[in-house]
Amino acid sequence: MDVIVMPTAAAAAKLTAQIIADAINAKPNFKLGLATGRTMEPVYANLAKLNKANKVDFSRVTTFNLDEYVWPKKAKKYEANKDSYRYYMNYHLFNKINIDIRNTNVPDGSCDDVDAAAIEYDNAIAECGGLDIQLLGIGRSGHIGFNEPLSSFSSRTRAVTLTQTTYGQNSPLFDNPEDMPMQAVTMGVGTILEAKRLVFLATMKEKADIVAKAIEGPVTSMISATAMQMHEDVVCILDKDAASKLEGLKEYEWSFKHNPRWAAYQKFK
Repeated sequence: MDVIVMPTAAAAAKLTAQIIADAINAKPNFKLGLATGRTMEPVYANLAKLNKANKVDFSRVTTFNLDEYVWPKKAKKYEANKDSYRYYMNYHLFNKINIDIRNTNVPDGSCDDVDAAAIEYDNAIAECGGLDIQLLGIGRSGHIGFNEPLSSFSSRTRAVTLTQTTYGQNSPLFDNPEDMPMQAVTMGVGTILEAKRLVFLATMKEKADIVAKAIEGPVTSMISATAMQMHEDVVCILDKDAASKLEGLKEYEWSFKHNPRWAAYQKFK
């Protein structure tokens, strides 16, 4: 696991976008796993900017999002539902880059058989050869995707019931907080770990405690993000606030400075 600490949240997002863009440029038919949330918005703004400047081409890229809420049948078609992750992705990224919208995948949270659709989602990832990069954030309960505490590390894409912590974190983002569903469809921890590379981004002081547990704490199903420690290729990109509780902070900074793998990215520091 490589840990990179940037001076600001903006610098962390810019570096994350550049790493993704460079990987796509090296493999045009890239398979990219995506995440949602406020932390990811500047990443997508940077990717859109790079695309507009012809510095990355999404025309052959296929994407798979981590999760989506399970919507009641009375809800708006979720592409038009401003609280849905499909709407979020269209608004923040897909409508701003030259990607084929048919190659963008978000779990179906409005179908009649969510469980069957979840199995099909996992199968679709496998059939395309697996994800080259999975972008990850972290929730206050330590979840990646919506893999809440006690999620099995071998879990697959499935419907889950959200915890009180997650509800409290996400419901204020809804125009009407009471409209937030209590269930979501999420890639499983096992599905996430099958990606060839994990790119983890966390910013802000409020994430410092859970980030330290995820990166340096014991591996436990109570904090699904600790499963990243078992993956062979992980880069954790943090701003100085999110990194403030790391015991190995100075060593991580030394490693980033002297690791040839990151030589081309020193300008982002």
